[in-house]
Amino acid sequence: MHDGVEDISAELRRPKLDYPFETVPTPGAGDAVEIAPGVLWLRQPLGGPLGFINVWALADGEGWCIVDTGMQTRETAQAWREAFKGALGGKPITRVIVTHLHPDHIGLAGWMTRKFQCRLWMTRLEYIQCRMLVADTGREAPEDGLRFYKAAGWDEDAIDNYRARFGGFGKGIYQLPDSYRRMSDGETFRIGEHDWTVITGNGHSPDHACLWCPALNLFISGDQVLPRISSNVSVFPTEPDGDPLTDWLESLAKLKASIPAGVLTLPAHNDPFYGVHARLDHLAAGHERQLGRLEKSISEAPKRSIDVFGSLFARPIGPELMGMATGESLAHLNCLIGRGRAVAETDADGVTWYRAA
Repeated sequence: MHDGVEDISAELRRPKLDYPFETVPTPGAGDAVEIAPGVLWLRQPLGGPLGFINVWALADGEGWCIVDTGMQTRETAQAWREAFKGALGGKPITRVIVTHLHPDHIGLAGWMTRKFQCRLWMTRLEYIQCRMLVADTGREAPEDGLRFYKAAGWDEDAIDNYRARFGGFGKGIYQLPDSYRRMSDGETFRIGEHDWTVITGNGHSPDHACLWCPALNLFISGDQVLPRISSNVSVFPTEPDGDPLTDWLESLAKLKASIPAGVLTLPAHNDPFYGVHARLDHLAAGHERQLGRLEKSISEAPKRSIDVFGSLFARPIGPELMGMATGESLAHLNCLIGRGRAVAETDADGVTWYRAA
């Protein structure tokens, strides 16, 4: 699970992927590695276990198109200043493409677009939902959220922790631009000397944009395909009956049908790799295996969402991962409900119990 929980399919044999840059020193702050002519790989610092995010600079006329920016932190802004002077040769930024709304991807987009007077490019739903979440910054936790986590089986300490942390989303994001250029699924546009096609997916976020360049045989995958960790797929209080896991599985199939097996994939985390079809199959199989274990668990006795962590994750879940683990558990439970394989019942205390259908 992206952002810290063990890979969902850790017990399964991983496909053999090819990492063509594993003998090349990964880029440090302000540095870059050339992936292909006019395509640079940079890394920006992140806190937590991930440590960094991959961002990409694409030659675009007299300047550079940037894909993803890193989180709003002093360290990340300084790394970009060093890159502007160093790896990017003092050339201007022509546009900023953001794959999706999470702060490690969009965090410095507002800073960069203002600095270079250029446009932010995103899909519509990602831009609008990001604006919505940023607007929650500083708010008190809503009653809907408290009911949602009580229904999941959280105790008062966990709910108090949710209250204390609510409204922090926007802290990692510089003030967003007040306008943007919409990207749409299937759209093709030119960056520098090459055409890039937008392929969207969802489940991890509402309308995540990936970019494919047939001429360069490159696929910028963002968080939609990661080689060594799995992306978080969660249900949130804003849409408690959502089924993001079905969306995610459909997106994996869509990507496999849309890009060739031999494309070089440029992910947001870990290293560039070949073998994307095998990885897509592995991710889908891992979720299906999880669903089978989960169905077996709730057939033995009704369970709350917090009672099924052991069926889904390979390590204990502490307070810092409680929200993500609950969201992922609910995503799998709602998927089973959608398939007619589980039933949810809420008791007199407002707690929801799941049993096999």
